[in-house]
Amino acid sequence: MLEDLLAAAAAVGAAGFAYVVAGARVVKQYERGLVFRLGRVVGPVRKPGFTMVIPAVDRMRKVNLQIVTMPVPAQEGITRDNVTVRVDAVVYFKVVDPQAAVVNVEDYRFAVSQMAQTSLRSIIGKSELDDLLSDREKLNQGLELMIDSPAVGWGVQIDRVEIKDVSLPDTMKRSMARQAEADRERRARIINADAELQASRKLAEAAQQMEGTPSALQLRLLQTVVAVAAEKNSTLVLPFPVELLRFLERAAQQQPLAPQQTMSQEPAAQAAPPPQTSSQPAPPPQQPPAPQQTPSQQPPTQPPSSQQTPPPQPSSQPPPAQAAAPYAAPSATP
Repeated sequence: MLEDLLAAAAAVGAAGFAYVVAGARVVKQYERGLVFRLGRVVGPVRKPGFTMVIPAVDRMRKVNLQIVTMPVPAQEGITRDNVTVRVDAVVYFKVVDPQAAVVNVEDYRFAVSQMAQTSLRSIIGKSELDDLLSDREKLNQGLELMIDSPAVGWGVQIDRVEIKDVSLPDTMKRSMARQAEADRERRARIINADAELQASRKLAEAAQQMEGTPSALQLRLLQTVVAVAAEKNSTLVLPFPVELLRFLERAAQQQPLAPQQTMSQEPAAQAAPPPQTSSQPAPPPQQPPAPQQTPSQQPPTQPPSSQQTPPPQPSSQPPPAQAAAPYAAPSATP
């Protein structure tokens, strides 16, 4: 009799232990337990620690409350300024309502992933290329609002959305590289021009300062010589010696006296007759005078001819030597 009681107690104890083991559940710190009894959610959400359920009647589902990092696959789209790009992103979210995350949506992870992809495509179509490259913070906020709006009913909170990379076509990359290079060259030229302007102003001030003290120019030349001699050069060439500068300075002081001397020489030059040029015709040679003849010795005069020889025309070339006029010697009378 006693043995039967002991056997029954052992059987009851074994059955109770098996019941406890079958109904015992452990919920971790980052999890929450949701109990379904005959298909219906019963009781509050089970908190972390040890908990019991009715074996074969209750079924508990655990929900992770940690932040989930979900990469969004790269989406290809056309921006508002008609540029084809590929953009990928990453979404950080967590479950804040375990019951809504299990009951309201079949798979909240897949739902958030699909919503992130469609929102990313919508953001690409509404934005320009410059916004995707430079103003990502604004796009991230807009993308977060688009995903978080339907996710509130799923018991999910979107913590953060980040655009990771923007892939551009090779032709667009080359065009942007040329644009950036031209912009840098423009800025470099502006900086060089500004430097030249400032240097010219300083040089003008230095020239005005040295104008009053000529020795300052000599000292500056010596400083230049020292700077050039600091290098390892065996030959030193001075382009403007100091003696030449002094000579030019004395010449500049004597220059006002030169016009007075030239004015005193002008009347003498005007009094002297100009030399005759060779282009004027040479005078004809003079004929020897004919001897005087008596009336009986004079030859009979001839009547004047109607034809007269024209006078010789002056020419630029010198006339040839004219032959002497024929001279008739008087005949001696017996």
